[in-house]
Amino acid sequence: MSDARKVYFISDSHLGVPDRESSLEREKLLVKWLDEVSADASSIYLLGDIFDFWFEYATVVPKGYVRLLGKLAQISDGGTAIHYFTGNHDMWVFRYFEEEMGLNMHRHPVEHTLSGKRFFIGHGDGLGPGDAGYKMLKTFFSCRFCQKMFSWMHPGLGIRLANAWSRKSRATNARKDEIYMGEDKERLVQFCLEVLKTRQVDFFVFGHRHLPLHMEVSPGVQYLNTGDWINHFSYAVFDGEQLILKKYKDQK
Repeated sequence: MSDARKVYFISDSHLGVPDRESSLEREKLLVKWLDEVSADASSIYLLGDIFDFWFEYATVVPKGYVRLLGKLAQISDGGTAIHYFTGNHDMWVFRYFEEEMGLNMHRHPVEHTLSGKRFFIGHGDGLGPGDAGYKMLKTFFSCRFCQKMFSWMHPGLGIRLANAWSRKSRATNARKDEIYMGEDKERLVQFCLEVLKTRQVDFFVFGHRHLPLHMEVSPGVQYLNTGDWINHFSYAVFDGEQLILKKYKDQK
């Protein structure tokens, strides 16, 4: 990169689960990581499911996470671009992050050119073949009427119910998240191959999968999955030439 600054990618910290103590420990570690990488970052991409659940009422936001929110505001105020992608657990982030912290919000995958390299970036949920049940559920929860109905519920009850649903979803999918299923069964790999039929991409970067992956999906084309900050504490960094998958050195 012309100014020798780097681009960082991270996803799936699912703050809020499985309990307050472990969530707070991960939050503090994430804040420490952000503090370190912001020293040489030109931009930071948060690829979704940073929170296990988030819903913004008109005048209420979920309790907690003040360390992370404050750090994101500080970094953004300092001039580093932060891109936040909604995931399947935090799709009900609306305008709070934009208005209070100056984050760039993305609800769908984007294509960005970084140092002349073409990146296809997103959370990763609902992409690729199959998974019709989830795709239908996502359409339902993305509906403005559905969101409006939920907002009528008292925050104390609504957030408690949503957290219970979110924890059940995470527990149900935990096992298969840790297993590489082979190129023909990995939905995101198949999605990458489909995209390459119609356009040129150098790097695909997704989260959602909870399994750190870095592989060549076509000659000269790389797919990287950032893994998670529950078990792997992994992230990606682009130095202008290479995209590298790393694990945070201070993970206990």
